[in-house]
Amino acid sequence: MTSLKAAALAAILGLCAPAGAQTYPARPVTMVVPFAAGGPVDTVARLLQEPMKKALGQAVLVDNTTGAAGTIGVGRVARAAPDGYLLSIGHWSTHVVNGAIYPLNYDLLKDFEPVAMLASNPMLIVSKQAAPATKPEELLNWLKASKQSLMVGTAGVGSGTHMAGLYLQNTTGAKFEFVPYRGSGPALQDLLAGQIDLIVDQLSNALPQVRGGRIRAHAVTAKTRSPAAPDIPTVDEIGLTGMYTSIWYGIWAPKDTPKAVITKLSAAVMESLADAVVQQRLAALGLEIMPRELQTPDALRSHQKAEIEKWWPMIKAAGIKAE
Repeated sequence: MTSLKAAALAAILGLCAPAGAQTYPARPVTMVVPFAAGGPVDTVARLLQEPMKKALGQAVLVDNTTGAAGTIGVGRVARAAPDGYLLSIGHWSTHVVNGAIYPLNYDLLKDFEPVAMLASNPMLIVSKQAAPATKPEELLNWLKASKQSLMVGTAGVGSGTHMAGLYLQNTTGAKFEFVPYRGSGPALQDLLAGQIDLIVDQLSNALPQVRGGRIRAHAVTAKTRSPAAPDIPTVDEIGLTGMYTSIWYGIWAPKDTPKAVITKLSAAVMESLADAVVQQRLAALGLEIMPRELQTPDALRSHQKAEIEKWWPMIKAAGIKAE
């Protein structure tokens, strides 16, 4: 066969090749953040944008699709084409808790392909600057002594902030009125303005405002102090013994996404998490990157399944329902 005929045959075969055979990615990849801009999931997504772009050779976009504690954004990805161009970035609340609270039209385990586990984040109990508890050790007395229900912000029913707030309420016996928002970002803005009293928010989201002196930190919901905020005591230290809560993050693709695409995406995420700048910025926010062996798709699948088996019975027993 002459070189001319070979070239012609190659061109014909190229025209006949299915779209899925093209090199992935051939266009920008979008990560759907199911909460408002400025919240913790949004922050993590935007930190990963540039290093993932370098690893994939295509732009990585962030799209905020909000509503119903993240179920709308996650559902959008569940219904997307399984081609690796629309991904779901979320956390413990969106990919575990919501399944026990909302009548979802998708299955959190069956309708997604895990891509990578990212990091975990303890929660931080923070109050408005004008709260009577001016020191961390005064928090418990303030909560118990309050004659009126305290206004506690959440990112929506079943969100991490909601579940951690319920945990605090049950632990202290305090009277709370939960105020749902479309994300942690808007809730935090109302806390800054003094419109609500308290939030149990992710450390990564609340810490910048604490450092700016605009809200007051009381305790981290972990066994040990956070390296990002060593001056803030643990819940054990202020009398809330054992009230540990952390939020872990992951990325998922629609079910039936080709394994080769998942492998490439996972490698890009893991490469991004190894980036020195990303590590530094996540650490400064109080996020702990998962060990490399726990970042894999299989590790994320196993962890998510175990978390569902752990939390769903407790949530359903508590009778928490979508509003």
